Formats: sequence, C-alpha cells, structure tokens
Amino acid sequence: MLYYSTNKQSPTVNFKAATIQGQAPDKGLYFPEQIPTVPAGLIENIESYSNEEIAYLVMKPYVGDTIPEEILRKIVNETINFEIPLVPITENIAALELYHGPTLAFKDVGARFMSRCLGYFVQEEHRKVTVLVATSGDTGGAVANGFYNVDGVEVVILYPSGKVSSVQEKQLTTLGNNIHALEVNGTFDDCQQMVKEVFTDEELNKQLFLTSANSINVARWLPQQLYYFFAFKQWKEKSNPPVISVPSGNFGNICAGILAHISGLPVTHFIAACNANDVVPSFMLTEKYEPKKAVATISNAMDVGNPSNFVRILEIFHHDFKNLERLFTSVSISDAETRVTLKEVLEKHKYLLDPHGAVGYLALSRYLENFPEHKGMVLETAHPVKFFDVVEPIIGEEVPVPGSIREQLLLEKKSTVIPADAAKLKSFLQSLG
Repeated sequence: MLYYSTNKQSPTVNFKAATIQGQAPDKGLYFPEQIPTVPAGLIENIESYSNEEIAYLVMKPYVGDTIPEEILRKIVNETINFEIPLVPITENIAALELYHGPTLAFKDVGARFMSRCLGYFVQEEHRKVTVLVATSGDTGGAVANGFYNVDGVEVVILYPSGKVSSVQEKQLTTLGNNIHALEVNGTFDDCQQMVKEVFTDEELNKQLFLTSANSINVARWLPQQLYYFFAFKQWKEKSNPPVISVPSGNFGNICAGILAHISGLPVTHFIAACNANDVVPSFMLTEKYEPKKAVATISNAMDVGNPSNFVRILEIFHHDFKNLERLFTSVSISDAETRVTLKEVLEKHKYLLDPHGAVGYLALSRYLENFPEHKGMVLETAHPVKFFDVVEPIIGEEVPVPGSIREQLLLEKKSTVIPADAAKLKSFLQSLG
C-alpha cells in the first residue's frame, strides 16, 4: 500500500514513511492509493471472528510489508485490549462506548496503535524522534499515555489554555519524563497552525526528526476504523444497518468510519454531529468551505474552526458532492440543546452521556424522527467524568470517578506557557536537542 498527498505535489510513500513523516512535504495529508475491500466472509460471519482477528485483517492492507505479521498482530492486540461495548439507550438508539481505555477516550485506540508502530519503526532509525501534537482535549492525554517512556521518543503537546477540561489537562500535564506540555495562549486552531508551520520549517527539520500524532497521521487515523467493525459485530439487526452519529471536531473519527464503510462495512448513513463550530454543516448547505475562528463550547474537544480531516472525506468521494450527501449529513447543536439533552437522557433512560455524546445523541434522534424505519448508534467518545465540571451542574449530582484516573487527578500539573507563536514553539523544540 502506497500513500499520496491530498495536495498531489509530493511523492508517494509506504506506511512506514507516512507514519514517520506525519504530514506530506507539500502540506497535504497522506491518503491510501487504494481503499481495500475486507476479506470475503468477514461481514457475513463477523460474529465468529475475534476482535483481534478483525483488527489484524482490517489493518494489514494499510500496513503492507512495513511491519512483520507477528509484530502487527501484537500491536493490534495491545491496541484493543479493553472493552468496547454497544449499550442500548432506547429501542432505536444505542451508544458505542469508546471510553474504556486507559485515558477514558476514543483516541486511545489510535494513539496506542500509532505509538507501537512508531516505536517499532524508530528502532531502525538510530536517532531520537520528536512527536508533535496539538489537542483540543482528548488527543493530548491519549498520546501522552501511549508514548510515555517509549525509548527514543520525545512528545510535545500543545493545548489551548483554559479551553480543555480540568481532567483532560491533568492527563496531559502530569506524566513528565519524555512528555512535554505547552499551554498556548490561544485556540486549538492556533495550536494546530503552529504545528503545521514548524513541520514546514526546513531549518528545524534538518535539526530534528519531527512527526505528528494528530489524526493527520495515518497511524493515528486508520485504526479508528476498528471499533466501527466491532460495533457491527454487536449490532442485532444485521439486515438493517445502523445510522451512525459521530461527535465531530477535526473529522478524523467519522472519516475512518466512512473508510470502513467503503471497504465493505454496512452502514445506512453517517451523521457528523457538530457544536457551534459549524464549518462542515454550513458546507453541506452551501457547498462552500469557509473556515472560521473556533468558538468555545461545553463540548470542547470539537471546538475546531478548520477541521483537517474533512479534505480526506472529500477525497473518499472524489470531491463529488452528490455522492457525499447521499451518505453523509452534518448538523450543528447548541450548548443549550446539549445541556437539555444530557439531562433528559439521564432522567428518561438512566444513561449518562458526556457533552460530546449528547451532541451526537440529539443529532441522531432528530434524524431518526424523519426516518423511523431505521435505528442508530451514537459514538460515546469520552467518559462523562472527563467533563465533570460541565456535567455535574447540569445533572445536579456527582459523576463517579473511575479508579484508573483517581490518583492522576491528585498529581501536580507541569506545563510551559507560551504565546500562539510558531517561533516560540520552534525555540522550545530546539531546546530539547
């Protein structure tokens, strides 16, 4: 499998090179030359396959011969060694709980896969790699956990000051050692722009071996397909495939789901559920893509005004809008609607959503009102405790804290405050050597 740049101005590369480089030299995103079809019989007999075998069969074509079979099987087994249950909420809506991993967020899957792939690849490089990542919330903690104490890897995480939850901040600022947290006086889009600028700095790239751990990296993005397959394995009505609602910020998660569908996974429709940051919902109405400055919401991990991965969705559909809108809808949900939904679902159905899941739930519920012959699932992308400071005032009670993070919440925050300035980021990276 080879990967080309969405800007079409860089050479094609294999999975190893795409993972190590992160972003293509022409500033485009890497995209597979072919979208593989899943093996015959996998979908029809999916309940007879283990999750580990499904994961291996799905990821093998993308990895190609860059990782030996026994190593890849070990990587996927370690990536998915936690529960990913599909939990009924109503007769028509279920939640795919993606928060049972070590940092209680869906990004554990991609971060664990990428860290293990990169750890394998750098053994052959004989030089230190610096992993650079911008986060609007959950990516930072997942990447920090995935790469913590990995030999030969330094991790630098940029996050917008005051715009991530207190739990998210503790998860990305308390590990230390090879994990460095930069608290940026700006927005997530500022963080993302700073990262993009240093990746195209020729002088810096001669000095340092840089790669990205955002979902622009194929090793972070592609394994997110896996839990869509696991969800279908648990789906009761195989002849009536689900409508899937995905809380969407940078659009890597839903893009991976669409890729899984093109590969052969049955899905009736995808809903990209957004908060007030409505660049893609506006595009679906006007066919004009107009990035905006991100605005802060209570579903902060989706506060993105220029989602990087939407270009990959357009690439999947060869930029054919008519084909896109047959499979894909995008809507914007307000903070007020999010609060009401979170409270009502708990009171009526005894299920506690997080703010992002509440956005996805309401978007799905409204879609199913118009298409009552279908049923659907919402991706619950993070544990509600990660946003307890938002959730508890809404529901009027405490959110139980899982034991896995209770101790981490007591640790001291360690971060370096910097302005939203790529030159300051460059200086920090140079100081790491």
